Amino acid sequence: MDHVALLRGVNVGTAKRVAMADLRRVAAALGFDRPETLLNSGNLVFGAPGPLATDAAAGLRSAIARETGVDADLVLLEADRFARSATANPLRRDGRDPRLLSVAFVQVPGALEGIAPPDVDLGDEEAVVTPDAVYQWLPSGVLASRVPAGWWRALPTPVTARNDATVRKIEALLARRAR
Repeated sequence: MDHVALLRGVNVGTAKRVAMADLRRVAAALGFDRPETLLNSGNLVFGAPGPLATDAAAGLRSAIARETGVDADLVLLEADRFARSATANPLRRDGRDPRLLSVAFVQVPGALEGIAPPDVDLGDEEAVVTPDAVYQWLPSGVLASRVPAGWWRALPTPVTARNDATVRKIEALLARRAR
């Protein structure tokens, strides 16, 4: 069974620099099967004999911090849950640049049930909140987003986002591994 770990804020600017080879080495040392990374932004895919324990995310985060000196939040998902959230994206439309489409994955399934999108003027942006993900269309880019940082901080579970171009690459990696 494959799993996806998405580290938050890794290799963005000069802070929290982590070599992807170190992530693969940490995952292998923890006994995970066939660890692979994608891009240089903290996307780790690995196999395990079955579902992971509820404290697996904390254990992986701790091992990464111990081995690299970088303590980064992470979201750990079973591959099928990652794929369901990716393909459920209601904002994927023909002609939209996937680099301007964002998916924020949640650590705790269903944790966003009843959460409304931010009550602000989003302009040309779109935001859809589902129990398991936050989807955003960001035509001016993520740095220009009108969603207040406080809205994200108030969410009841850790989240980390990837643009849809990266999400699609992770989907392709998972499909290749499943063959």
